[in-house]
Amino acid sequence: MKSYMAKANEVERKWYVIDAEGKVLGRLASEISKILTGKHKPIYTPHVDTGDYVIVINAEKVKLTGKKLDQLNHYYHTGYPGGLKEVPYKRLIQEKPEKIIELAVKGMLPKNRLGRKMMKKLRVYAGPEHNHEAQQPEVYEI
Repeated sequence: MKSYMAKANEVERKWYVIDAEGKVLGRLASEISKILTGKHKPIYTPHVDTGDYVIVINAEKVKLTGKKLDQLNHYYHTGYPGGLKEVPYKRLIQEKPEKIIELAVKGMLPKNRLGRKMMKKLRVYAGPEHNHEAQQPEVYEI
C-alpha cells in the first residue's frame, strides 16, 4: 500500500471564522495553527500547504491567564545599534490587538518559506466585523 501525498494544485481550501471573545490566547493560537497547516484534514502532507484560510474576529477580547498581561513583553529590534525595543502586552492589546494573535500563531508555524505562506492565510480583526462575506466562511467552534 502506498502513502498518499497531496499535491498543491489538488487541495481544496475553505474559509473559517473564529470568534476570539473570551478565549485563552495560547489555546486559540494552537487551534488556528492546526487549521492553517492542514492537520485537521486527512490529506495532510508535511511539505505541502494543505491548510485553510482563517478569519479571527474580536481579537481585542482575547484573554491571557495569570499575570501574563502585566509581565509579558514583546521584543523586537529596529536593525540599528542599540535598537532593541520592548512593548508590554498590556499596551499592545490596547493599541494593536491583532498583533498579539498573529505573534502567537506565527510562533507555532514552521520557521521556513512554507510557514510564511501559511501565515498569509490568516486574517485578524479587532472588532466583530470582517469584509470576507464573498468567501462564504464557515463558523469554527473551539
